[in-house]
Amino acid sequence: MGLLEPHVGHGGRDRQARLSLAAKAIAVHSLRQAKAAAAAAAETGQPVLLLSAPAAAGTVGPAWFEAVVRMAASAFPGVTVEGALDCGDMPGHALAALRHGLKVIRYDGPAFDAVADIAGQCGATVMRVRPDALDLSSLPGSGDADDADDTTALAEACRRWLQGEA
Repeated sequence: MGLLEPHVGHGGRDRQARLSLAAKAIAVHSLRQAKAAAAAAAETGQPVLLLSAPAAAGTVGPAWFEAVVRMAASAFPGVTVEGALDCGDMPGHALAALRHGLKVIRYDGPAFDAVADIAGQCGATVMRVRPDALDLSSLPGSGDADDADDTTALAEACRRWLQGEA
């Protein structure tokens, strides 16, 4: 199995190939960061996987994360923007994310096989490990303040990451 280690069946292999071969991950913690990543994807023509913070399913929840990914993607139509919600090792959070309709989650708990089976039935993918990602929270200006210069700097860092320059 590759980096994403999806449940095999119900289209899992096709989804794995598309995500693992095409999209680089960027860890986002706000709508502003997600839009900066999507803007960079639009500029470079590269797909992007918006990755939540570790175990974010237990803090921000699937509804918030799905809305952030949806709003970032809708701001840049024609660009492949997907989200992966990190559910840590909590099977209840993983199942809640799947019930909410998320198509990519990260889960590494003891019930992995059962969660992966349910995900496969939903047409979703479960990653066992976090992919390498540019974490926007570690960059200067990554806070929630709506500063145009900071947003430009975030988008530039994302652009470099997506093009393999970072």
